[in-house]
Amino acid sequence: MNIKILTPEYVVFEGEVDSVLLPGKDGEFHIMKNHAGIVSSLVGGKVKLFTSSIGEAYAKNFTKESEKDSVFSYPIKSGVVEFNHDKGIILCE
Repeated sequence: MNIKILTPEYVVFEGEVDSVLLPGKDGEFHIMKNHAGIVSSLVGGKVKLFTSSIGEAYAKNFTKESEKDSVFSYPIKSGVVEFNHDKGIILCE
């Protein structure tokens, strides 16, 4: 599935991932391939990408959470996510 993470200043990430874990108002929620369409607000926390690798251009934006599981995180203050047809856009601060 394709995920794009944007801030007002720059593109944080754009590429293929296995899944993404997001900080929602009522707790974290996981979006995986073939997930139903969703639009949701996000609260402060970490966006976690589950993927084998992050491109060199985007690696500086992420912290590797786990050597074993290939989980990369990016901290946010707030935001919104729209996901449909295996494509997601995360707008955040």
